[in-house]
Amino acid sequence: MRRRRFGRNGTVSAVGFGCMSFGGFYGPTTEDDSMRAMARALELGVDFWDTANVYGEGLCESLVGKFLAEDRTRREKITLATKFAIRRLADGTRTFDNSAEHIGESLEGSLRRLGVDHIDLYYVHRIDRRIPIEDTIAALVGHVEAGRIGAIGLSEVSPDTLRRAHAVHPIAAVQSEYSLWTRNPELGLIQACKETGAVLVAFSPLGRGYFSGLLQEVEAFGEKDFRAANPRFSGANWRRNRDRLEPYLMLAKSWGLRPSTLAIAWTLAKAPHIVPIPGTRTADHLEECAEAADIELSKAQLAELERIHPVGFAAGERYSDQQWIGIQKY
Repeated sequence: MRRRRFGRNGTVSAVGFGCMSFGGFYGPTTEDDSMRAMARALELGVDFWDTANVYGEGLCESLVGKFLAEDRTRREKITLATKFAIRRLADGTRTFDNSAEHIGESLEGSLRRLGVDHIDLYYVHRIDRRIPIEDTIAALVGHVEAGRIGAIGLSEVSPDTLRRAHAVHPIAAVQSEYSLWTRNPELGLIQACKETGAVLVAFSPLGRGYFSGLLQEVEAFGEKDFRAANPRFSGANWRRNRDRLEPYLMLAKSWGLRPSTLAIAWTLAKAPHIVPIPGTRTADHLEECAEAADIELSKAQLAELERIHPVGFAAGERYSDQQWIGIQKY
């Protein structure tokens, strides 16, 4: 597994591992499937793992913690990332809290569920507009100094917010959706990450399963499936997107690559400080994703991919109105 720079002196696997799927957000799964996927990740050298306290209301963190507890040597083999900031109220609505008190409470809960005394990368999952980002970062610095977290990250923020946060303390990573059909980071975030030394952590590099080529009909999405309420997987938007996928699948086949592998190889080729974190429920799919680390696409191949899927080709917004709440558009 090839590696990419992380932080001032460290490195992580070029392809990371998104653990959100353990909570059933992209279809039903089992604990055994999750455990097998984590074991395979270690075998493949995929050592940058990403989760959050709200994924499955703590379930995803707990499953990672259970896996690590089975063999204490596993912890030292991974760079572990989790997040805070999202509160779910009793009526199911979401609010965002970046207060120092909430940071401390959330960190305690994550450390307990993960069964660790230190988190390598701690993200601000969403920005709380009531609190200046400078104050949030200052509160996190206290936990860095106490040895409870190793590095600070941001999620779904604008380049300006990154720069303001970085002025207080180095930001190791910024997480943003990035794939052939979601190109927003090219409007300045990729450049701002390079400028500040942050890694751009590209989540959903497969377009939430779109570029796997395995989705045909979406009517079977369960209530917990994130895509059930997502505009790109609904009605006429989905029918248009499904039809537009065929040239991509044919291209991948002609190049001898699996669709998932090609999509992730594209993100890796866009800049050396990008680390994609595909989410998966199975060990087999994880293998397809990890293979991308060994693929070097030519300029001609990149141009062809972007010809058949130019900026803005996707039908529908990447989030619904409700899902957009808390996201910094730019």
